[in-house]
Amino acid sequence: MKAVILNATLKNGDELSHTEALAREAMSIYQTEGIDVEMVRVNDYKIAYGISDDMGDGDEWPKLLNKIIDSDIVIIGTPLWLGEKSSVATLIIERLYGSSKLENNEGQSIFYNKVGGVIVTGNEDGAKHASASILYGLSHIGFTIPPNVDAYWVGEAGPGPSYMDIKHENDFTKKHIKWLAYNTMYMASILKRTPLPSKGNRLND
Repeated sequence: MKAVILNATLKNGDELSHTEALAREAMSIYQTEGIDVEMVRVNDYKIAYGISDDMGDGDEWPKLLNKIIDSDIVIIGTPLWLGEKSSVATLIIERLYGSSKLENNEGQSIFYNKVGGVIVTGNEDGAKHASASILYGLSHIGFTIPPNVDAYWVGEAGPGPSYMDIKHENDFTKKHIKWLAYNTMYMASILKRTPLPSKGNRLND
């Protein structure tokens, strides 16, 4: 099986990302279990705004979309800003929505039989709100959402240390990363063996 983690950090290039640091803990579990996993920093691509699978004029969304289509597990990782998911995470959801009209071989949305999850880091509050928004968006366009696939870490109120500053010692976060990794793998394996039937849910029925 294959997994892709879409890192929606606002940072570019090789600059350290707290979201990436937490996502790498999930990557480690996937790799240990034999999952082919890749992390993509979305901000390094030129993604156009719009509700389409290809906006043309240098839009690099189709490159990411191909990775998503080729994967069984799709995780969106986002930092929090003012209690909200990042603008990059919003852009991902919008472009996924615009791509959901594409069909798989059974006439369903291209995202059917794929499993989704979310990883969130930030200071103060907003992790559950951001997770709910992202997971609903994924479910609405065809992804299957297993239980306990929202893993997050948030700091105390006000300015303070971020995820990499606390040396990854939060037991609650580690437990949820493990749940996310194993529950997405398990559900993806079920859908691999027994895909959702096309009766009653083809796009053009």
